[in-house]
Amino acid sequence: MMTQPRIVAIIQARMSSTRLPGKVLKDIAGQPMLVWVVERTRLAKTVDEVVVATTVEPSDDPIVELCNERGFPCQRGSLADVLDRYYQAARQFQADVIVRVTADCPLIDPGEIDHVVNEFIINQVDFAANRFPPPLGRTYPIGLDVEVCSFNALKRAWQEATHGFEREHVMPYLYTVPGRYKVLRVDHTPDYGDLRWTVDTPADLELVRTIADRFHGRQDFSWYEVLALFEQEPELAKINTGVEQKILTDTEQQDNHL
Repeated sequence: MMTQPRIVAIIQARMSSTRLPGKVLKDIAGQPMLVWVVERTRLAKTVDEVVVATTVEPSDDPIVELCNERGFPCQRGSLADVLDRYYQAARQFQADVIVRVTADCPLIDPGEIDHVVNEFIINQVDFAANRFPPPLGRTYPIGLDVEVCSFNALKRAWQEATHGFEREHVMPYLYTVPGRYKVLRVDHTPDYGDLRWTVDTPADLELVRTIADRFHGRQDFSWYEVLALFEQEPELAKINTGVEQKILTDTEQQDNHL
């Protein structure tokens, strides 16, 4: 009888975002954004543990303090080499399968996490995701981003990836070269890839706060409920219209800084 893989969701979080510094602790309906991400990720039925992976920088001490207060498992690692941060956290928490979530996605959907994890397991791939960064394409709203990989695939990437964007964005080594790994993109019909529910800018934060207010403090609403809200109030999408999504090779650290 096969043993069930241990599935660990690792949420990367730091305070030093360039476009909206400190965004991961910004208030949304009375709770820091990071709390939204952790609590919603914890609702995923496939996930055994949820871990926050932050950095050793003093600026990220408030993230560690919040995790300690709330009882969230937390590990500190490299600021720029996020791939190493993930690998070390995956080792520490004995993950067989890693789910990557970012702390700027407060509307992350537990049902969608389960969907991608199940597709990963059913299709027996090394890596599955419901999005690839521009220009590679997506059909889910930005902000529902889920990436899933095996520990062995992550370890190989950690050993072999050399480009700055591969180390900073964690998973590109797994999907940018056809045939290197078994890769699956999980898609949705119809295509909602033009909707933007992540938080990178003040306009994004305004939108997410507005959405949270519409649900009167509930934290368990699904992305389909948000979609229905947008259909009822199409003007919501205008709040953060024009915010540019970063592309695959954008980094905040140059290669020689790693």
